[in-house]
Amino acid sequence: MSNDEFRAALSRLAAGVVLVTAQEPPLGEDGRGEDAGMTATAFMSVSLDPPLVLVSLRNDSRMDDLLAEQPLWAVSVLAQDQRHIAGRFAMKGRISDRLLFEELPCIRGGITGAPLLEGALATLECRTEQRVPAGDHTLVIGRVLTASLPSGDGEPLTYFKGRYRQLG
Repeated sequence: MSNDEFRAALSRLAAGVVLVTAQEPPLGEDGRGEDAGMTATAFMSVSLDPPLVLVSLRNDSRMDDLLAEQPLWAVSVLAQDQRHIAGRFAMKGRISDRLLFEELPCIRGGITGAPLLEGALATLECRTEQRVPAGDHTLVIGRVLTASLPSGDGEPLTYFKGRYRQLG
């Protein structure tokens, strides 16, 4: 089986789309670290008791490196009208995270300090419980510390056959 065959087969599995965010530890005592974010489709619930979620991060990516040192992170479950945000944070060779977050309507997580998107279908604040090496990715299992529903209405953004899609 080739990588292309594997990728094509799994592209037939629809996935929800989330924005994973974290704040770098501050360099000085009186500052705040830079925000970082990435679009993910490999995200899932793992356990209800305790509440655990899992996100898959490409090895040596900025988010993998950051979450190796920063145990606090957040997730915003994207609505279908937030496709532009998913695309923005999924770009290859993208601009700096600081510019990506400019003019995005966010609030700060009370526990993590990470950006949480206004208008997201749901938001979670998490603390890393375990990191599991898995091929060219790392599976990060996080304990959910807070969960909220900032936007009670709306449809989810999904990813299917290599494109963002809407239900229905």
